[in-house]
Amino acid sequence: MDNQNPLMGADKANRDSIIIRTSVIGILTNVLLASFKAFIGIVSNSIAVTLDAVNNLSDALSSVITIAGTKLAGKPPDKEHPFGYGRIEYLSALVVAGIVLYAGITAAVESVKKMIWPEVPDYSITALAIIGAAVIVKVVLGKFVKAQGEKVNSGSLVASGSDALFDAILSLSVLVSAIIFIATGISLEAYVGAVISGFIIKSGIDMIKDTLDEILGKRTDKKISRQIKALLTAEPEVRGAYDLSLYNYGPDKDLASVHMELPDNMSVKEVDSLTRRLQAKVFKETGIILVGVGVYSYNTEDNEATRIRDDVIKRVLAHDWALQLHGFYLDEAAKTMRFDVVISFDIPHQEGVKILQKEMKEAYPHYDVQIVADVDLSD
Repeated sequence: MDNQNPLMGADKANRDSIIIRTSVIGILTNVLLASFKAFIGIVSNSIAVTLDAVNNLSDALSSVITIAGTKLAGKPPDKEHPFGYGRIEYLSALVVAGIVLYAGITAAVESVKKMIWPEVPDYSITALAIIGAAVIVKVVLGKFVKAQGEKVNSGSLVASGSDALFDAILSLSVLVSAIIFIATGISLEAYVGAVISGFIIKSGIDMIKDTLDEILGKRTDKKISRQIKALLTAEPEVRGAYDLSLYNYGPDKDLASVHMELPDNMSVKEVDSLTRRLQAKVFKETGIILVGVGVYSYNTEDNEATRIRDDVIKRVLAHDWALQLHGFYLDEAAKTMRFDVVISFDIPHQEGVKILQKEMKEAYPHYDVQIVADVDLSD
């Protein structure tokens, strides 16, 4: 199976075009909003409005980084990076998150200063109208950017869209505090600024966490895992599909490996034909490239092997930390017994294997028992 990106040619170019076009719209909108808000903030002596302008400016910078990340991620695979540069998008998203976090911390510092040394703001009707318009613009921009991000599976765009919607709420809080000041003379400027900074900091931390999860590798999505296993086990020869692992090399670049349990009387020619057919089926249905297919054989003609297998399963699964047994095969001539056990994270894997080895040796002293501990990737 070809290991190239599923989004090739026109599809890949269209995805990049959408990301860049959406980011440019975000840049222009945020620069315009930042300019108006900065002017209003300075003229009206409002720290809350000024910080809101800084937030818009950081959003514009985030969009610039998103464009740069998309351009770099679009580079074709080469000798040093055979799976391409798709993961650069995650790094660009991490940089964006860092900028958002920095903006939040800076805003918090400025807000605290205004609490200690307060200044009285002076709002005009024009200023309030511009802030109100900014709220509407941010809502429209946030929904648009987030929808485009979900459409092309861009984490950076989705994060930017969500951030824009948060910004709309924060701008609304600025507008409300301004109206309260005009009506009552009570200035909530510094405190609204502190609330804004808190939201910005939380948004930055959440973005960093989500991006790091992508870089470090997350547990396989349950829905995808079940779909792939269902596609594999739909074939009559496949008794089970196990050890499914997904490897992500950027948005829409997912590879996978799996073990299938097949009858011990299948020829290599038959296994090869089955494997190629399943690779094509999985790719067509999920867009995931099945790059590695391992094989477990199961006994088809030995009734004694079936009896022993059932007994071994009963003994192993009597332990709460033993989640699954698969790949069992008994070679009577060689006096060997082998199987894999999925062990939970509640017990060190080596300890679990030692316990099972001891029990199997006592129950079947004439067999060489080979046990492999698998990581809990269950869905």
